[in-house]
Amino acid sequence: MSERAAPFHCPYCGDEDLRPSEAGHGSWECHGCRRAFQLKFLGLLSTTNGGTAHESRD
Repeated sequence: MSERAAPFHCPYCGDEDLRPSEAGHGSWECHGCRRAFQLKFLGLLSTTNGGTAHESRD
């Protein structure tokens, strides 16, 4: 099993002063711009459907 991945910079301001948030799994706080955000892994892109991550699974 792999370790939890961490973002290297804030997606809003680019600052590197990030800390895990107590809001839940994948939640981060930027102390540069004072924003909170959450990261979520959606899945791997398929090469057979043109590389779109959102495919119907009925």
